[in-house]
Amino acid sequence: MAKKLVIVESPAKAKTIEKFLGRDFHVMASMGHIVDLPKKGLGVNTRKDFAPKYEVIEKKDKLIDELKAASLRADEVFLAPDPDREGEFIAWSLQNVLGLQNPRRAVFHEITKRAVQDAIKKPRQINEDLFNAQQARRVLDRLVGYKISPLLWRRIQSGTSAGRVQSVALRVICDREAEIRAFVPEEYWSITATLSKHQQKERFEATLISRLKDINTIGEDATANGDEAAAPAEKQNGTGKAPKREKGRIKISSKEEADTILAELQGATYSVLKYEEREQRRQPYLPYTTSTMQQDASARLYFKPKKTMSVAQQLYEGIALGERGQQGLITYMRTDSTRISEEAQTAVKAFITGEYGQPYVGAGRTGKAKATTQDAHEAIRPTDVTLIPKNVKPYLTPDQFKLYDLIWRRFVASFMAPAVFDTVRVDIVAKQYVFRATGSNLKFPGFYAVWPREEDEKLLPTMQVNETLDLHGLKPEQHFTQPPPRYTEASLIKELEEQGIGRPSTYVTIISTIQDRGYVEQEQRRFVPTQLGWIVNEVMNKHFPDIVDIGFTADMERKLDDIEEGRRSWTEFLHHFYGDFKTTLGKAEAEMERVQKPVEELDEQCPECGRNLIIRSGRFGPFISCSGFPECRYGRSVVNKTGALCPLCGGDIVERKTRQKKRIFYGCNNYPACNFAIWERPVPDLCPKCGGLMVIAKPGQEPVCYQEVVVPQRSAEEEPQADGKKATRTTKKNAATSAASDADTGKKKAATRRTTTTRKKATATTVPEETVTIEQPVASNGKKAATTTRRTSSRSTATNGTTTKKAGSTRKTTSAANSTTRSRSKAVK
Repeated sequence: MAKKLVIVESPAKAKTIEKFLGRDFHVMASMGHIVDLPKKGLGVNTRKDFAPKYEVIEKKDKLIDELKAASLRADEVFLAPDPDREGEFIAWSLQNVLGLQNPRRAVFHEITKRAVQDAIKKPRQINEDLFNAQQARRVLDRLVGYKISPLLWRRIQSGTSAGRVQSVALRVICDREAEIRAFVPEEYWSITATLSKHQQKERFEATLISRLKDINTIGEDATANGDEAAAPAEKQNGTGKAPKREKGRIKISSKEEADTILAELQGATYSVLKYEEREQRRQPYLPYTTSTMQQDASARLYFKPKKTMSVAQQLYEGIALGERGQQGLITYMRTDSTRISEEAQTAVKAFITGEYGQPYVGAGRTGKAKATTQDAHEAIRPTDVTLIPKNVKPYLTPDQFKLYDLIWRRFVASFMAPAVFDTVRVDIVAKQYVFRATGSNLKFPGFYAVWPREEDEKLLPTMQVNETLDLHGLKPEQHFTQPPPRYTEASLIKELEEQGIGRPSTYVTIISTIQDRGYVEQEQRRFVPTQLGWIVNEVMNKHFPDIVDIGFTADMERKLDDIEEGRRSWTEFLHHFYGDFKTTLGKAEAEMERVQKPVEELDEQCPECGRNLIIRSGRFGPFISCSGFPECRYGRSVVNKTGALCPLCGGDIVERKTRQKKRIFYGCNNYPACNFAIWERPVPDLCPKCGGLMVIAKPGQEPVCYQEVVVPQRSAEEEPQADGKKATRTTKKNAATSAASDADTGKKKAATRRTTTTRKKATATTVPEETVTIEQPVASNGKKAATTTRRTSSRSTATNGTTTKKAGSTRKTTSAANSTTRSRSKAVK
């Protein structure tokens, strides 16, 4: 019988730790939290120092009995949840619910044998300040959510909610969208000269920057000191506007101005005015924090933050590495610090020396801690730097390998020497105008030996001052300033972090909540507020300005940090907040009027009563309804056409969403007769080479041919499937095979298909979200006619075809689907 009991959160973590501790220890998992505030009701006594009423989470009673029994048999109990506020709350919960008299708190930041054994040898007591900080956050969020949300339900629509941090995130997105809508593009032009050394083939480009008389007033580049930080993989929060015009730089605002300059340059001689060479060092990136890991995984791996944290949790809890056994591969992944332990620094520098040589070893970069940085844990890093990604790849899933490889490279690169470039800048004069060309040559790779470069090298030939160059062409080009870009998941996390909103453990929840509530949608991986989101944001700004104020919310986070550090009482903090909040809430109750949600009228009549159709906003998003509701209950879902035609049947390709994750894909509107579906957004234009479908493979890229470029790069498992199952790729060949199979089945089972049947597993690539069952009646020629049946409780639905009410249900028949299936069956026969 084990003498000592260790309780952690997850079974995977328990499995890894148990192998490190030996026979005297028994490791069990609490399966996360065991108590929480009640699902119904406030659960907080605001009159008695905000005393929370915790309840055992549903279906945890049996587990708690098992933990109690094990704790009674043990001589000593160690509580080892994660080393953060939430982990401290779980430890406190276990102590109180299990009735433990003197439990020991074991804290480790990586799940390795050494770290776990050291934590068991040096336990501590439960940290009341950490627990109180988490309790204060939980109570604060409950007060805001449970007091404001019912008001929004009554004044806007059921299902709406407000949150202390989610409402601020929604405001950030809405403010950016308002800025985009108010943006007025400004025209500007550039002129580029294509040049070469005299009578040489090698050409380069130079851009017009100034008039000769103003060249000396142009400021030096920001990197004139020859030392700069590595450029980010993506300019997440860039404004998207034209570069700010420096003093002395030329401004060309119209075609007329550009033409005037081109006329003046006719017959000009181009010669070198200034030629500068200098050495420039590019510093490596900092090690990962939670935020930067989520941003990079989004930009480089196309991982959503939720997926990133899930995979990171698996790497942290432990992976079976063959003969090495079960081991955690990375340190704790919820951190806002770039600090690295001395032991880890020594290990990584020794590894770099052995693999790349002493010149590649750098001092190591650590960022300056912000005022909001907790610095409770070191940066995210591999637990053992000698576990090279390619060596552990056989033991990892593809997603685990991608993320581990990213974390490993980032950590190693951060302790490597800077990359060294030879940079060249040439100013070229032509009459009264000056052109500039820049180039660089990588002289020493430094950290680029392990970290991929994002920029391309532009080499320039060696030139002498006053040297005459050959002109091969002048290219004027029109541009327009662009509005700031919409937020991606990565750039929103970056903005929240910079503003001090939320903490590493909350970013995923914030993003998930605003999407689940229907306040924002993603278009091309960027957030766009919905009509409901605009309404909720407007109401919150008007009636609860403090709750959605960025500065106020950031101040709340700092006060929670003060509680964690023991500098502030958690009850005092809540009393101070609740007094003003209660006054604001009462005023909002009296002044907030019911919001009339705007509707969009369509140029289409209701097929049942002849009145105009409108687009309404419901709990599950927009839908098309009759303006005569409730007298007429006609309605259907909104279909967004892409303008592209299906390459299999010629039907419209429309936007759809998968059932579980609501991920957008594009499929034929003749489903299920035609099962064509793809992830990439199609465009109306056809491929100029093969006449096939063109798609936008990645946001911001030019359209490419789907059959020639996208299909060869993708396996069948990567195709979209609405019900979450694996799908096979739809091609003309397997579509014909499917049709033939349908025809044969129709002959054998004609008598049994006169009633509505449930959907079968098919080789179809998609199952549309709105389809519930499929009815397959027998046509007069004995072949199957595909008919989509959608059951609703109180209203009928129709599109393109006929509508029939039957036993409280609606049968929707798509004529195009019928004709397509009949023609295919005939062709196969």
